[in-house]
Amino acid sequence: MNILLINHYAGSNIHGMEYRPYYLAKEWVKQGHQVTIIGASHSHIRTVQPTLKEKWTEEMLDGIRYIWIKTPKYEGNGVKRVINMVSFVKELQFNSNKIVKNISPDIVIASSTYPLDIYPAASIAKKAKAKLIFEVHDLWPLSPMLLGNMSRYHPFIMLMQKGENDSYRKADTVISFLPKALDHMVEHGMKPEKFNYLPNGIDVSQWERSKEKIPEAHQSVIDKLKSENKFLIGYAGTHGIANALEYVIEACELLRDEPITFVFVGKGPEKDKLIEQAKEKNITNLEFLPVINKEAIPDFLSKMDCLYIGWRRSPLYQYGVSPNKLLDYMMSAKPILHGIEAGNDLVAEANCGISFPPQDPQELALAIKKMRNTTKEEREQFGINGRDFVKANHDYEVLAKKFLNIMSE
Repeated sequence: MNILLINHYAGSNIHGMEYRPYYLAKEWVKQGHQVTIIGASHSHIRTVQPTLKEKWTEEMLDGIRYIWIKTPKYEGNGVKRVINMVSFVKELQFNSNKIVKNISPDIVIASSTYPLDIYPAASIAKKAKAKLIFEVHDLWPLSPMLLGNMSRYHPFIMLMQKGENDSYRKADTVISFLPKALDHMVEHGMKPEKFNYLPNGIDVSQWERSKEKIPEAHQSVIDKLKSENKFLIGYAGTHGIANALEYVIEACELLRDEPITFVFVGKGPEKDKLIEQAKEKNITNLEFLPVINKEAIPDFLSKMDCLYIGWRRSPLYQYGVSPNKLLDYMMSAKPILHGIEAGNDLVAEANCGISFPPQDPQELALAIKKMRNTTKEEREQFGINGRDFVKANHDYEVLAKKFLNIMSE
């Protein structure tokens, strides 16, 4: 098949997040299919932006044809990001005939986080007589409404709502990261038989090949804590509002007399604020360490006794969650502390740790004590359960085959 995947924020092993388009495409190429990914030249989540030679720049990566469309730079979630979105969609729409002529896709996948790329994708699919797939990462505009407190009557939200509704109607097939989103999608015009659940994934073979060590400064801190017989709880990821890390600081207050220490690695908009909160409360059982390379994450996780991930309470999560960070945690074969209230719970499904109500420092403190009091053998079994679950259900080799089956139906 000739597959065209449109994802504004598409990344790669060179450019960084988001990785899903790259890993799926790499597996499809292995199966003998031709894959073209079209992405914007600027994305707030990429580590490295592509180098442009002209307005539309092509490059080949691991057999995947990338087309980068020049879009304006931006930071944050303001007007400039909206202009960036509109620029990308506009370029796709105005050049739909060129795309059909040069690519001749059998499958067109609209996979940007926001739903507006459905319009050029539908135009391309119609002209190419191709199957149209709408891949849903987050429920827009519900996500900015519930997490960003935007009014349903805001012009941007109303535009996104039309985009979502039209996407469900125009697409031949809908693929959702979220397992419990069927009813929401049907309410917004999707025929239920279009729905397919395909969660986030991880490249298991690449994860297992990662041999990079954490920096010496990080190792020195960890060695000191281990020499003091501390029970180490790791967190590796963004320090943002959605990660509910301020409740960890409150839990640390409750655990002052316990031989435990949290170790945070990463960066994010809330990091400075969290450091200041910890100083004000005189928290001594929490270490903030700088961000590390993705390839060093397995080494960092391997040095922890258990790992923490938490969510905020939100009606949005009733449709399910599919976090990349949790898959890394499970691959590390370490037990997990999971603060969650959602439509699904991978930690509970895999029996790889302890789940507890989110945004509750006392429940977190109790979960930590419970985990610390389990035997080494029990914690090891938690870890094995998590790793086995990921290999069976979230390896991109597995997901890519399932995606191909959906495309072939």
